[in-house]
Amino acid sequence: MDHDTQQGSTSASPGTRAAAFSVHVLTALGAGIALLAQLEAVREHWAAMFAWLGIALVIDALDGPIARRLDVINVQPNWSGEVLDLVVDFVAYVFVPAYAITASGLLLPLAAPLLGIGIVVSSALYFADRRMKSEDNHFRGFPALWNAAAFYLFLLHLSPATSSLVVAVLIVVTFVPFHVLHPVRVVRLRGLTMSLVVVWAVLAIYALANDFNAGTIVTAALCAIAVYIAGSDAVIRLLRSQKA
Repeated sequence: MDHDTQQGSTSASPGTRAAAFSVHVLTALGAGIALLAQLEAVREHWAAMFAWLGIALVIDALDGPIARRLDVINVQPNWSGEVLDLVVDFVAYVFVPAYAITASGLLLPLAAPLLGIGIVVSSALYFADRRMKSEDNHFRGFPALWNAAAFYLFLLHLSPATSSLVVAVLIVVTFVPFHVLHPVRVVRLRGLTMSLVVVWAVLAIYALANDFNAGTIVTAALCAIAVYIAGSDAVIRLLRSQKA
């Protein structure tokens, strides 16, 4: 730690330091929420599990902007918000959904434990990859959003063979260098993206309230938004290449 950082930390008032540290507490709370989700998963209360994971997702969306506004990195330099965020994200985005995917009967019985191991191992490697985000804040490869993948597997009611194939493909494309939209941090088309995120949240809550019996229109809309998040960058790059 350099002298300037130490000086910036010690010069902050106790109230400022307390406010900054509370952001770390908020981030860490996501791990506690993930534990509640895991308890619901063990009971096979899948909609309740996703509801808790949704709360963890909201916390993850809020803590970053708050941390930057309060300059937490300089006010509390002894605590790494980046490391804390990765730890909590792995639990909420990977480990709990991996359990749900493998224990719910969605996959072929023989493939389930192997694919579950593949999920957590590939995700751990992805989280350690310093290239996981591009310069314009897109994710590089499938961004280990297994909470979202699990949601769609429950929503679409695919056959075990098809679900197993989907999971295997996602594990592989974790390491394929295509770009996936970060809904919050990517500047391009942010207004459209955030509007779609709000629509997605409303539709997802509806789906959970109806125990994943959301109907054709809601399911199609949820899938269309997922396609936009996953493929919009590729389409834009293709169109630009054709104009060049």
